[in-house]
Amino acid sequence: MKKLLLALLICNPLLLLAQRTILHCGKLIDVTKGQVLNEYSIIVEGNRITDIQAGYAKASGADKVIDLKNKTVMPGLIDCHVHLEHETSPTRYQEPFTFNPADYAFQSVVFAERTLRAGFTTVRDLGGTGVNISLRNAINKRLIKGPRIFTAGKTIATTGGHADPTNGFRDDLMGDPGPAAGVANGPDECRKAVRQRYKEGSDVIKITASGGVLSVAKSGENPQFTEEEIKAIVETAHDYGYKVAAHCHGAEAMKRAVRAGVNSIEHGTFMDEEVMQLMKEHGTYFVPTITAGKSVADSAKKPGYYPPLVTPKALAIGPKIQATFAKAYKAGVKIAFGTDAGVYAHGKNWMEFIYMTEAGMPPMEAIQSATLSAADLIGIYDKTGSIEKGKWADIIAVDGDPIKDIQVMGRVTFVMKDGVVYVD
Repeated sequence: MKKLLLALLICNPLLLLAQRTILHCGKLIDVTKGQVLNEYSIIVEGNRITDIQAGYAKASGADKVIDLKNKTVMPGLIDCHVHLEHETSPTRYQEPFTFNPADYAFQSVVFAERTLRAGFTTVRDLGGTGVNISLRNAINKRLIKGPRIFTAGKTIATTGGHADPTNGFRDDLMGDPGPAAGVANGPDECRKAVRQRYKEGSDVIKITASGGVLSVAKSGENPQFTEEEIKAIVETAHDYGYKVAAHCHGAEAMKRAVRAGVNSIEHGTFMDEEVMQLMKEHGTYFVPTITAGKSVADSAKKPGYYPPLVTPKALAIGPKIQATFAKAYKAGVKIAFGTDAGVYAHGKNWMEFIYMTEAGMPPMEAIQSATLSAADLIGIYDKTGSIEKGKWADIIAVDGDPIKDIQVMGRVTFVMKDGVVYVD
């Protein structure tokens, strides 16, 4: 009988989810109240949290007990800005000429699992080749291990814009990519580009409203869409139930994007007081990506790491993001956690917590930005972002108390996503 049961579980591991799992938590971070609770139990059945109880609940029958009495437990973390297809390296700019889609796919599997093991149970992938859509599907089918992904597929840019995939190519390779490749000019092409992302199966729309740091183009901050074009994108996206994320470094680009109705500003390096006020009026989230800024500035100091057009931008823009974040936080702009993972090594997403607290955000609020606020931005607030009855069983634990020492966010020792334990 035991052999038969074991065979059934091997063939269908989902049968394991039928049992009740009890997590005994020494400390439990209640992000909704901003409190740390002592000696609590979380009850999980299937992929949902079914109860939270004071004290250590007793097990019975087939219950499984997980002892986290010497850990701090909190909701699974959410990174609102990652790129799981690639990772920074001195050879990164050769990949369009040397990589097949399968090459991106196989390395993305490694990066996805590394991200999950770091405690990030949900991410928003904001642009790649389109392999990120297949990656999402494979994770959803449990063929591979990784965070729950909400992906933009391909980013939408203007000709020569930050996400034009042919920037820096020689003339005979450059061509004239259009909406299918994520390049759009004028309101009609912008609408078509959004519809193409819908056709391909994206979850969110990402645009590059300004120049960027790592594209092989001169400016890192010039506005690259007209306000009319952004409005066309936002209106079409909302027709399809999409939210819109806008990569922006320059203030003018941010003003156009916020007035046009985007849901989040990514990076926001040269954000001024007018932009902050507009964001507060429109309820626009700021996703700061401080880690990326520091990483590109460090990499730019290495001779030959980036192309000549990129290096001065990285040195000028990268170091400014943390100070911008401090001003925006103090001004009351809504903050959602995001790091631009891929611009730096995947799995180090937790370092954003350190940089946020260095800039004046209390540890509890930093954690809330990666749980409640991030879930709200993505549109899954009713499903995850806090440990509450009925929500997905996305739960992690760390060694130590991050409210007293934020560095412990880098010591994740337990990860459960959708009721399945991946790190214990």
